Amino acid sequence: MLLLRSLLFALGMWSSVVVFAILCLFIFPFPFSVRYGFLSQWARLNLWWLELICGVRYQVEGVENIPEGNAVIMCKHQSTWETLALQVIFPPQVWVMKRELLKVPFFGWGLAMLEPIAIDRKARGKARQQLIEQGTQRLEAGRWVVIFPEGTRIPPGKKGRYALGGASLAHSSGYPVVPMAHNAGEFWPRRQFTKQPGTIQVRIGPLIEGKDKSVEEINAEVEAWIEGQMQEITTIK
Repeated sequence: MLLLRSLLFALGMWSSVVVFAILCLFIFPFPFSVRYGFLSQWARLNLWWLELICGVRYQVEGVENIPEGNAVIMCKHQSTWETLALQVIFPPQVWVMKRELLKVPFFGWGLAMLEPIAIDRKARGKARQQLIEQGTQRLEAGRWVVIFPEGTRIPPGKKGRYALGGASLAHSSGYPVVPMAHNAGEFWPRRQFTKQPGTIQVRIGPLIEGKDKSVEEINAEVEAWIEGQMQEITTIK
């Protein structure tokens, strides 16, 4: 039954990708707020579909820590799930991502219209400078910037290296960091087709200011908070 439910979810998800990708061509001339408002409905639709078909729900703690002004979100990356949920939990945002994703048929069309910061991860020095410059522009335009500091999806119970890109952006731009931890990888595992029913735990941390701290200090504080939360909510050790 889990396999069948996961198959139904996948069919619905990718069918909706095609539909939204085609429709997004008609809203291309509109401003970012309109494009984002429309395309983020795809995330809401698929979170609803995931709960209905696969029984995967989520619970958020720390919503009161989301500031009125925008910030840099530094989030644990375990699954595809958080790329959907972030659009529902936080205000309009852009993501830092590998530029190869823009070449994915249909899916990449929608991503491109949301003005992401698409970097070449092989050119590390250039990529960090691009992140700082474009990230600051996006923040000053009133958008949030989402960064997965570990760079790739990490299995539950594991920890990747926290790169300095997000902390560098916060330090250079003067905008604070909002850290986020979750255990979505236990229910929507990386590189696995079957989804496991249950409730994903999401925790949003207090603001981490970067004005009077070094890049390394910001990064260490983000890592300590996220990984401390992960120890509490992770059931797979």
